[in-house]
Amino acid sequence: MPEIRQNLITREWVIIATERAKRPEEFAQKNRVKKEIPSYVPNCPFCPGNEDKTPGETYRMGGVGKDWKIRVVPNKFAALSREGDCKRIMEGIKRSINGKGIHEVLVETPLHNMTTALLPVEQIRTIVEMYKNRFLAAYQDECVEHVVVFKNHGEGAGTSLEHPHSQLIATPVVPSQVRERMEEAIRYFDDTGECVFCRTLKEELGDGDRIVWEGQSFVAFIPYAALSAFHTWIFPKRHNASFGSITREEMDDLAITLKTVMAKFYYGLDNPDFNYVIRSLSLEENDEECCHWYITIVPRVSKAAGFELGSGMFINTALPEESAKFLRETKVPF
Repeated sequence: MPEIRQNLITREWVIIATERAKRPEEFAQKNRVKKEIPSYVPNCPFCPGNEDKTPGETYRMGGVGKDWKIRVVPNKFAALSREGDCKRIMEGIKRSINGKGIHEVLVETPLHNMTTALLPVEQIRTIVEMYKNRFLAAYQDECVEHVVVFKNHGEGAGTSLEHPHSQLIATPVVPSQVRERMEEAIRYFDDTGECVFCRTLKEELGDGDRIVWEGQSFVAFIPYAALSAFHTWIFPKRHNASFGSITREEMDDLAITLKTVMAKFYYGLDNPDFNYVIRSLSLEENDEECCHWYITIVPRVSKAAGFELGSGMFINTALPEESAKFLRETKVPF
């Protein structure tokens, strides 16, 4: 019989469609047309030697010219502009604010044909350090209220350029979804005196059924009420509300954790398209007792349809316990 589960962190109800559930291996993208991707593409704006195609570099790690490990540049088609001010306009029911903010592209490697699963741990560690640097830098802008670091991989995840890259968008408002989750976390803390994220992590570790990987500082698991197939969270074990407070030792372990989990997706599900997002408060809010930063990873192996659009309620055709077991048992070559 189908089961309806509630995620305490998001307050969302999810239908776990046991009658329609697929075996984990059925989600692998085996019928997708595969192509050989070279390590360098002459007309790619992110490949070494084409730095003039992405002017305005704001950050790099590595040498000069085309000798770099990582570059950060403004998004050519930015969703928000660095220019102007953050003036609010209110005319009756019409409310708006100037689209001032930050939109950066974080080029993760000089190699065009890489993905997170195949990068060496040292390079992923450098990427994590870049994330922290740009996250903290974005909050220095007085107009910025919220920063999101995210990665889209593959057409099914919304990317148009295949060269490995992440993005950062800093907005002059706090998105409503972020506010709603904060409010739920505050409510839970008021009711129980504990952080709902810490409680979730404690119970997931206690159950063990949905754990994908446990490192020294981080735990990757598929939540009890996962919104979609193989929807995975990476939680820091140390309670802190802001990614900006991550330590050097934690960055080392996060690199190993991210590499391991993404490799399990790559080999177990045949390199699926995916999105991942760092969900975090600002460094100034790091001492918030009720909140906890974390990473959400969503492999695009299933699609939302009319019911989800009409109800805001998701149908998951993969049992979280079976999905986690499948990933746990997926061997990765490193």
